[in-house]
Amino acid sequence: MPGLIALTASLPAGGGPFELGAVTLGVFLNDQPRHRFACGTSRSDILPLARHEGWILPKGATGICEFDSPLEFLSISLTEDILREAGATRHTDFRPHVGAFDPLLLNLSLAAEGFSASGTLYRETMHRAIAAQLLQTIAPPADWQRDIEDARLRRVLDYIHDNLAKDLRLSDMADLAAMSGTHFSKAFKAATGEAPLRYVINARLDLASVLLRTTELTVAEIAYRSGYNDLSRFGQHFKRKFAAAPATFRAASA
Repeated sequence: MPGLIALTASLPAGGGPFELGAVTLGVFLNDQPRHRFACGTSRSDILPLARHEGWILPKGATGICEFDSPLEFLSISLTEDILREAGATRHTDFRPHVGAFDPLLLNLSLAAEGFSASGTLYRETMHRAIAAQLLQTIAPPADWQRDIEDARLRRVLDYIHDNLAKDLRLSDMADLAAMSGTHFSKAFKAATGEAPLRYVINARLDLASVLLRTTELTVAEIAYRSGYNDLSRFGQHFKRKFAAAPATFRAASA
């Protein structure tokens, strides 16, 4: 059974209820300013979506998707096997993601249909890359956020996981939480068990480990996508956490 099924479709204005049998990503290929959406309820709200925006919904999700003009969209369904290979431990009860996508996930998704004409190894590699990148969006709420009661800290965790490739400053995190630096650091460590910057480093290295297992990106590109501009420093941190250099880790995971 394929790990991923990608289909494009054209639908007339209207829409209606849906029920999903797998984790599904939907990308709108044209603007829908009057798009109406509901998940887990029968009451839909107006939720405008632009071209290349959409949603990621868990297996078993039910709801309503309605639109007043014809819709062009891409649908990608992922099996549990491919998500598990990409590192998912929980992936059926995540919070729905609606709106803009991570740029890499969007680009991989838009090319997904073309993978079917490629060789088996390349196709499987790209499918795993989509699954791995998708998990960066859906895994955090399923794994770590469910135990964080403070909404301010959940907002910071969202910010961290959405911006791992960027410069993440303690002062910016504290401002986002509307706390002083000292108060924020204490509250964050009490909630997560790690100081903020140590948490960022571990989150970046976890992302790098997934990309090493599931993509053919160079080690340098993976380091950059994981927030490291210094390849030597990336290698040092990675080896300290995983007891292996990035290239060795990749070879052992093949």
